[in-house]
Amino acid sequence: MTKPRPDPASDAPEFPVTRPDSRPFDPDETYARLRAHAPVSPVRCPAGMDAWLVSRYEDIRSVLADPRLSSRGAGSMHMLPSYDRRDPPPGSMIQLDGEAHARLRRLLIGEFTVRRMEALRPSVQRIADRHIDAMLAGSSADLVRDFALPIPSLVTCELLGVPYDDHEAFQRDSEVLIGFEADEATRDAATRRLEGYLGELIARRLAEPQDDLLSRLIVRGEATDRPPTVPELATLGVLLLVAGHESTANMIALSTLVLMADRERTAALRAAPDTIGTAVEELLRYLSVIQFGLLRYATEDVTVGGTAVAAGSWLVAAIPSGNRDEDVFPAPDTVDLGRRDRAHLAFGFGPHQCIGQQLARIELQVALATLLRRMPGLRLAEPLTQSAFKHNDIVFGLRSMPVVW
Repeated sequence: MTKPRPDPASDAPEFPVTRPDSRPFDPDETYARLRAHAPVSPVRCPAGMDAWLVSRYEDIRSVLADPRLSSRGAGSMHMLPSYDRRDPPPGSMIQLDGEAHARLRRLLIGEFTVRRMEALRPSVQRIADRHIDAMLAGSSADLVRDFALPIPSLVTCELLGVPYDDHEAFQRDSEVLIGFEADEATRDAATRRLEGYLGELIARRLAEPQDDLLSRLIVRGEATDRPPTVPELATLGVLLLVAGHESTANMIALSTLVLMADRERTAALRAAPDTIGTAVEELLRYLSVIQFGLLRYATEDVTVGGTAVAAGSWLVAAIPSGNRDEDVFPAPDTVDLGRRDRAHLAFGFGPHQCIGQQLARIELQVALATLLRRMPGLRLAEPLTQSAFKHNDIVFGLRSMPVVW
C-alpha cells in the first residue's frame, strides 16, 4: 500500500552529517534508525530545500534508475548553502537526463572500457613505484600529498592530455568545487578558470590533434550528427579532470588508514596479493566517499519505498546508508576483505553510474598493493584522533596524512 505523502515541512529534521567520534569511517547513526523505521523520510537540506532522504539499498537503486527522477541537481548540491539551482551549463553530463545525457556519454563510453583501462595498469604501476621510491628516500611523508593525490592526478592528466605541470592550479580549483565552504562567487570563479583552461587546451587540439582523450572526443564528435561545441567539451573536460582524481585520491588515503588500523588483516592481504580486487570492492562499500548521497528531482509523481513523492519534490539517494544496509550486507559496519558481493553503490547506479569506475578500481588496486608490498612498516605519525578528515566536502577523505615507516 502506498503511504500518503506528508506535507513538506519547514521543520523537517536537518540532513544527517555527524559521524560517530569513535568510528570516523561510519556514516551518521541516523541512517540505521531511518532504514529500520522511516526509509523514505523528509529532511531539511543545507541548500534550503526539503527533500526525501532515501536510506535503503533497494530504494536507492530504484531512485537512481528511474528516468522520472532527474539528475539536474548536480550530484550533492543539496549540501551547498549557496546553491542557486540554476539550469545546468552545456556539457554538464551529470546534470543532464535522457538523450541529452546519452549523447555525451556515448562519446565517452568507448574510452573507459575494461580493456582500455587494463592497458593503463603498467603506467599506473610505474607512477606508484616512482612515488614510493621518492618517499623511501626519506623517513616520513604526507601520504595524501606524496602518494594518494599524485597517482590519479597523473593518470588523469596523461589520459586527457593535460600538462601535469599545471596540476597545482587545477587542484586548488577542484578543492573549491568539491567543498562547501566557498561562496557562489568563488565557486563560479573556480569553474570559469577551469573551463577557460580546458577551453584553450581543446582549441589547440582542434588545430592539432594529439593521442589523448580530448582529441579523440573531438574526432568522434565530428562524426556524429551533432558535434559537441567547445563550451560543451570544456565543461565535460572539467568534470573528467575533477572527478578523475578527487574520489580516487581520497579512497587511496582512507583505505590505507583502514588497513593500517588492523595489522592482522593487512598481513593476510599482503600474503595473498591476488585478493586485492575483492578487498578494494569491500573498501569502496565500507567507505562510500560520496558521503552525502546523490540529489534527484521528481519530474512527475512517483512512489519510492511505498511513499508517494509528488512531482516537484527533491530526493537524496543516501549512498553511504545503502552500502551499510543490513538486509543486503551482513555485518555491514565490519570490514570483511573477503566479502564477495560486488553490488555496492559506491559508483552509483543506473544511467549515471560512474563512467570511470574501472580506472578507479585499477588505481586503487595498484596503489594499495604496492604500498603493502614495498612499505610493510607504514604507520601513522600522529594519533588517528588528530587526522584531518574532510567532513564538509562532497567527497569524504583526508586533507593530510603524516606517515612514517
